[in-house]
Amino acid sequence: MKNIDINSDLGESFGAYTMGNDVEVLRYVTSANIACGFHASDPLTMQKAVRLAKEAGVKIGAHPGYPDLVGFGRREMKVSPAELKAMVIYQVGALQAVCKAEGTKLHHVKPHGAMYNMAAKDEKLADAIAEAVAAVDGSLTLMGLSGSCMKAAAEKHGLAFASEVFADRAYEDDGSLVSRTKPGAMIEDEDLAIRRMLRLIETGTIESSNGKEIRLEADTICVHGDSPKAVLFAKKLREALDARIAAK
Repeated sequence: MKNIDINSDLGESFGAYTMGNDVEVLRYVTSANIACGFHASDPLTMQKAVRLAKEAGVKIGAHPGYPDLVGFGRREMKVSPAELKAMVIYQVGALQAVCKAEGTKLHHVKPHGAMYNMAAKDEKLADAIAEAVAAVDGSLTLMGLSGSCMKAAAEKHGLAFASEVFADRAYEDDGSLVSRTKPGAMIEDEDLAIRRMLRLIETGTIESSNGKEIRLEADTICVHGDSPKAVLFAKKLREALDARIAAK
């Protein structure tokens, strides 16, 4: 079994609003995707999240999203590839500047919410994101949905790509995520979610919501930092992965 990265979306508080438990989640993940001010976060929150991730020895990623605070970046927006490229450059550049000021480096970029899901299926949007990341820093890794067109876009622009899978999300037959608007989109049973991930890592397959076996590549596993049981889930997943690697 290869070593698998565990990532979480953090730094999503802003102003008087607090989301997630970044300090505790950082104890169990190996990568942090920090919001950049469009769907969540603000300059002080970004700075704090970068400092916390640096202290925890966790790889830091930019988590750009659509400019939609009310919808938390989960509502689709109709934007041109040129607009999307500019949005990504703006947000990645902002977090990269915070990292530089804090004496650390940006490692990767993972789009957020609707931007992520739309780019997974739209080659033009995927290309715009990859082009933006490469324009800012070609050494950055692009993180995207396993089996999606994001991988080809990353390769086209000379970027390393990390195929991401979700421990707490259900999958459609085509490998896309079940929409959060549908029943069963979130897997609430932590033990079931962990068993699914271990099986995926070992066999390269996971069961879709319809019972179909689908193949996925897994470089990194996402646990959502804003869920009520995020800390416990991250802890259990980390312990399970560490135990299985040690047993090998």
